[in-house]
Amino acid sequence: MTSPDRLVILDRDGVINQDSDDYVKSLAEWIPYPGAIEAIARLSQAGWTVAVATNQSGISRGYYSEATLAEMHAELCRLVKEEGGEIAHIAWCPHGPDDGCSCRKPLPGLLEQIRTALGMQRLTGSWMVGDSLRDLQAGNAMGCRPVLVRSGKGKRTLAKHPELVATDSETRVFEDLTEFADWLMARQQLEAER
Repeated sequence: MTSPDRLVILDRDGVINQDSDDYVKSLAEWIPYPGAIEAIARLSQAGWTVAVATNQSGISRGYYSEATLAEMHAELCRLVKEEGGEIAHIAWCPHGPDDGCSCRKPLPGLLEQIRTALGMQRLTGSWMVGDSLRDLQAGNAMGCRPVLVRSGKGKRTLAKHPELVATDSETRVFEDLTEFADWLMARQQLEAER
């Protein structure tokens, strides 16, 4: 069973791959950031369980189908596997903001799905990595440690919410997923040497 402090939950668009205000609507538009796939694989190889929690309201808006989303996620898993890693679970919400679901972030439903899928009692102490406030809010609701990346909408999020970088903030901020993975693995190395 996965230990909560060995689980990293990633938002998708803006963290793993390029985001678009016009939505990522096809496999051709799904473009991973340089180093992101390798970062996931390195975390996986180092004993971390990696999961993805992603809002995909483009489905309810009619911009793309569930089959197209499945193609993107199959490609993500294939690329990570090719690098020697694994994504344990991908939870996604197809609903729009007015659909009244319990899964759309900032609600914690997607993280609850991940917890159930991985057979975990709780997510307290897990890492939630996102580029928007709602990612962090979903993580906070489940006791996750918040991480904001500046990629995607991250810089915009920081400009709107400067409190995230206040000295008393629990949120850790990194340039991108690669920098976070480097930091987390260096931290793991330090703990192992103690």
